[in-house]
Amino acid sequence: MAKPARLLPSLARRRLLLAAATLAAGGARGEPAVRIGSTLVIGGALRDDNEAVWSRVVQAAGGAGARIAVFPTGSGDPEASLQEIGTQLARRGAVPLPVRVSPLLAGSDAQDVQWRRTVDSAHGVFFSGGAQARLMDSLQPGGRPGPLLQAVQALHARGGLVAGTSSGAAVLSAHAFREAPDLHAAMRGRLRDGIEVDRGFGFLRPDVVVDQHFMRRGRIGRLLPLLAQRGAAWGLGVEEDSAAQVQGERLESLGAQGVLAIDMTGARVLGTAPLALQSARLHWLAAGDRLDLTQRRATAAAQRSQRVALPVAAPPLFLPDLLGEGQLSLALRRLALGTTTELLGLTFPAPPGDDGPAFEWRLRADRDTEAWRGADGSASLFGLRLDVQPVRMARPLYTPWPGSSGAS
Repeated sequence: MAKPARLLPSLARRRLLLAAATLAAGGARGEPAVRIGSTLVIGGALRDDNEAVWSRVVQAAGGAGARIAVFPTGSGDPEASLQEIGTQLARRGAVPLPVRVSPLLAGSDAQDVQWRRTVDSAHGVFFSGGAQARLMDSLQPGGRPGPLLQAVQALHARGGLVAGTSSGAAVLSAHAFREAPDLHAAMRGRLRDGIEVDRGFGFLRPDVVVDQHFMRRGRIGRLLPLLAQRGAAWGLGVEEDSAAQVQGERLESLGAQGVLAIDMTGARVLGTAPLALQSARLHWLAAGDRLDLTQRRATAAAQRSQRVALPVAAPPLFLPDLLGEGQLSLALRRLALGTTTELLGLTFPAPPGDDGPAFEWRLRADRDTEAWRGADGSASLFGLRLDVQPVRMARPLYTPWPGSSGAS
C-alpha cells in the first residue's frame, strides 16, 4: 500500500474553525441499511458503462433495493433525464423515485407535499445536470431552503446519500457557482453574489467548494479565485466521467479521469482582484486514491504502489494556455511521471485591445511532493506546489525573426 503524502503543516489557523464534524448516523430506517450520510460529487458527462460510479451511487444508498429520489430540476429536458438516470439506477438494483419538480414541467410545484413524502421514503437523492440556476431558484428561492430541500437535508443527516452530476454536483457545497463562464473575469475579481456565485445546498463541510467538468474546461481558473475570496480550505475539481465520494473528512476518487483537490490551508493569498497567491497545494487523485481533509493526508490506491523518483534538476516545461482544453491534465501527467519537476503556463484573454492582466502559473514538485505510478499506466500526484501571479503581456507578443522575410 502506498504511503500517505507528507504535506505542509497548517499556517492559517482561522481556517481550521471552518472544519465541520463528521455527520453522525441517524436511526435505522429499515432495509436496505445505509451508512453515515455521504455526498457523491460527479463531474458530469457520466457514461452509462461507468460501473465504478453508478454502482457506488447504489451502494452508498444502501445497495440492492435502495430507493433513490431522482431530481431532474436542473435539466433542459426533465423527462429525458428522469428516464436516463432511472434506467441506470435500476440496472444496478436500485428503485428510482421520480421527483417531477422543474420550471420546465407544466404544473410543477416544489411546495407539493407529495414530493417531500417521496424524499422522506428514500434512502438517497440524485440531482441531474443542466443549469445550477434552475436548481437554486426551485429548491432554494431567495437563498433559503424550501421544504423540499429541507427534506433532502434531513435525509442526509439521518445517513442517506446525496449525489449530483454536472450542475447537480456544483450546488452541493455551501458556496456554489451559479453561472461563471468567463474564467479570466473570475481571476480578475468578477465573482458577484447572485450572478456568478450563490449559496449552495451545503452537503459538504463548509470549508469545501466543488466544481465540475473541471480539467477539460480549465475551471481551476474560476475555482481558485472563489477559494481565495471566501477563505475556503479546500477546492474539489471533479473531472468528467469521474466522481468524489465524501463522508465527513474522508474522500475517495472514483471513475475514469480523477479529482483535483486544491489545499489552500497553507496558501498565501496576495490579492483577489486580480488573483495572486503562493504555496497552494494540488493533489491529483486517480481512481481509488483517498484524501483525509482534516489531516491533509493523501494515500494512493494499492494498484499504484511504485514511487516515482522525481528528477533532481530538469528544465521547466512551458504551456502557452494552461486553461485550454485538456492542458492541465497533460501538465499534471508529465509531472506525475517524472518528466520534469516544474511547469510554467500562461493564461490570457483573446480580445484585441484588452489591457487587463494575464496570469502566470507555476507548478513545482518539491520535498513535499509525491508521485505514484501503477502497472496499468495510471498515476497519482500529491502535494504539488502552485503559485499564480498576474502579469502584463508584451504587445506584440512576438515579432519576425531577424533576417526572415516576414512579408507575404
